[in-house]
Amino acid sequence: MREAKHRLRSELPKIYSQDLLNNLFRHPYTRIDYVQNELAITRQTAARYLDTLTERGFVEKHRAGKSNYYINTPLVRLLMTVSEET
Repeated sequence: MREAKHRLRSELPKIYSQDLLNNLFRHPYTRIDYVQNELAITRQTAARYLDTLTERGFVEKHRAGKSNYYINTPLVRLLMTVSEET
């Protein structure tokens, strides 16, 4: 999380916020609706933020039905590694 925070602050200072960072690490994935509600921003802004994060490699975008899911792949890898070790 610390690495993502520093990278986000340096690469994308206009969209960085602690709330956005928390959203990305609260669960292994997020959605436009989650970001919109937690950051109190418009749907279009939330979608733009997530697309920008996808372009920069912070998350991976996946489509399931009519919804897009943005997966925090580094977090998923960490969770899988920890789960394999136990």
